[in-house]
Formats: sequence, structure tokens, C-alpha cells
Amino acid sequence: MDKIVFLEPVFCERIWGGRNLESFNFDIPEGNIGEAWVVAAHDNGSSKIVNGELAGLTLKEAYAKNPQLFTEKKYDKYPLLIKILDASDNLSVQVHPEDDYARINENGELGKTECWYVLDAKEDSKLIYGHTAKTKEEFDAAIDNEEWDKLFVEEGVQKGDFFYIPAGTLHAIGEGILIYEVQQNSDTTYRVYDYDRVGKDGNKRELHIEKTKDVTKVPFKKVATTREVENKEGATITYLADERYFAVYKLDVSGKVTLEKNKTGNLFTVLEGSGVIRVGGDSFDVKKGDSFILTTACDTFELEGSMFLIGSYDKSLHNKLKHKKFKN
Repeated sequence: MDKIVFLEPVFCERIWGGRNLESFNFDIPEGNIGEAWVVAAHDNGSSKIVNGELAGLTLKEAYAKNPQLFTEKKYDKYPLLIKILDASDNLSVQVHPEDDYARINENGELGKTECWYVLDAKEDSKLIYGHTAKTKEEFDAAIDNEEWDKLFVEEGVQKGDFFYIPAGTLHAIGEGILIYEVQQNSDTTYRVYDYDRVGKDGNKRELHIEKTKDVTKVPFKKVATTREVENKEGATITYLADERYFAVYKLDVSGKVTLEKNKTGNLFTVLEGSGVIRVGGDSFDVKKGDSFILTTACDTFELEGSMFLIGSYDKSLHNKLKHKKFKN
């Protein structure tokens, strides 16, 4: 049974995309590529497994075949979707629904709670995170009257920032920002404002005004996250989020470290540098842009090199597990 699974990403052209994903050693297709779905098992795109017994299958196919290899709890679909986003232009101002609304209105789709780690940002970059309305009536009126400057809350961004975006939060990534995104496995987005941009068909892109009014939480309440740092010989671990659907942490490796894997399965992407991962007696070279899953067959793993990774794992509503510090 495979203890580690390496994945080939899916690339998505976007009106706001660019060419910056090439910096992750990706052979991206022509065009404005806005997203690399590095760990994905969705109907709209699924990463391909490139090693081991499951090589050639998509992650979606592999999870349907053997879900317990990837998650301790069996879900109807793989629970998480992880992306790298290149915002070479502003994304639309948007919101995502919670599970119940999405299930009823989007053919059984999951809701979408997500988080962002800022990999890079141009000087003076900004994003939209929240709104100013105090009541639903005030929120609806601001949309109807297109009072965008009054409604949207802008926030400055710099490399290394982290944002937790629960479903129902109005948001938009701004121009010049590179994001690592961990989210529920959903592709449902409701746009409320799109800068009057025109798509390839020559028409303005669809807006979802009524659904935005339905699902946006009013008033906006920013969710604060607290970073906890654990220093180990050979690595520094920074815990970024431990929330309803996922936990996320940052690994800065500067030498050799042996770690115990969390029971729910770990998803990793190397975001800077290179090194080696050793699992069950096998060694694998890894470099910037590589993504892999440590399956439930894995208990411990060793990292060696000079590299920065982000790891995450799924959490169900019934899973009371809080992040446990790694052991070595």
C-alpha cells in the first residue's frame, strides 16, 4: 500500500491570470494561467497520480477506489482542494456558500470555506476582505445602488500574510498577489462585482447578485487566527489554522528532521527550495512546485534539505482533533 502519492497539477486559464506559475517549475500551457490545482479531486479538475500502485489514476478516481488510503473518515468526495493562484489582475469580488445552501442550490456541491497564505505580493498590494454593512437591508441596498467603494473593505497585503475565509465572507484577491489556497472541495463562486470585464465571448461575465445577498454574512466579523511556532532540530513548524474543515501549517526545513504524521493524512506542497523526503525506507527528491499526499499507511516521515512547505489535513464536523505537535 502506497505511503506517499505524488500529484501532477491541473492548470486553469483565468481572465485575471498570468505566467507567474512558471516559477514553480510547472510546464504551464499557453495563455493567462491563473490557477494550479495541485491537490484536486473535483468534477471540474483532478490531479493525476504519478507514482506507485495508483499511477495514472486521477485523485478523484483513486479516492473512489480506496478512500481509506487517503482519509480516516470516508467522505462522499475527497474533502479538500488545494491551489496556487496567480492574480496578475484583480479577481472578482465574490462569496462562497455554506454546505447546506450549496447542497440544495448547487446539485449537492460542498460549501467553500478557504484560507490563503500569501506567497508573494507586489508593493502596495491589496485585497478585499469583508464589508461595512451592519444589517442585511443596508447590505442589499448598497449592492442595488452599486456603492462599491462604500461597501467593500480593503486590506493591505504582504508576503507571509495569512487569511482565513469562512463561507459567507465577501472577498477578492487583488492584482500582484500570489496565493497558496487550502479550501473545501468545491468550485462554487458567486460574483457580485467584476469591474465590468468582458470574457472571451465578448460579453460581461455573469454576476450572482441574489445568491450573494442570500449567503453573505451580515455584519462582517473578521476571524482572527493565532500563529503558534514550534522549533525543532532541523525544522521550524508554524501552525497557521486549526478550523472547522482543515488544519494548516508551515514547515521551514533547514537540515534533517523526522516527524510523526497526523492521523488524518497530510497534504504537502514544496513552495521554496528542495530536499528529500524519506517514507518507509524509500527516498524521494522534492523541489519547488512538488505536491504529495502522505497516506494513512504512513506513520512517520523524514525531511532533509533547505525548503519551505505548507502542509494541511482534513477535519470533519465530528472530528474533535486539534492539531498535535509533531514528535520526533
